[in-house]
Amino acid sequence: MKRNIYIDFSYLIVLAATFGAVIVLGAVVAPVVFHTDTLTVGLLIDHYNAGIIMGEIFHRFSYWIYFVAVYVVIYEAAAYKMGQRDAILFGAGITVLFSSLMFASVYVPKILSMQALGAEATQSDTFENIHIASEIDFKILAVALLVLFIRRLMLLRVN
Repeated sequence: MKRNIYIDFSYLIVLAATFGAVIVLGAVVAPVVFHTDTLTVGLLIDHYNAGIIMGEIFHRFSYWIYFVAVYVVIYEAAAYKMGQRDAILFGAGITVLFSSLMFASVYVPKILSMQALGAEATQSDTFENIHIASEIDFKILAVALLVLFIRRLMLLRVN
């Protein structure tokens, strides 16, 4: 019984930390990196190089995202097997899984490969569409993490 409490608590911590990281990266880090002209004196990082920096940040964050995707699958599958079935949990868990994998294994590598082609490649419509899709996916991930966290917390309080 105690082990279950620690596993549940660690799961909630991972979900909350990941949600926090998604919010911080999207709402704090990206605007600062892309608007260095308003913060620095005599140092201007152009949009392409700011993108390189953000790309590296997201590349490193992708390792955490992979971990979270695996953790969610294992935890939710075990909970499902123990009879803790819920449509909201299932939907949020699947959304976390797929949005995590899309972000970490599709969008980030594609953006990095286009950045490697040079600044011209990042000014194309294709790059813009991929970038917009990755932003939407990141927002979907944030919402799914929040829903999964809240619903799991609600169900744990009942039990």
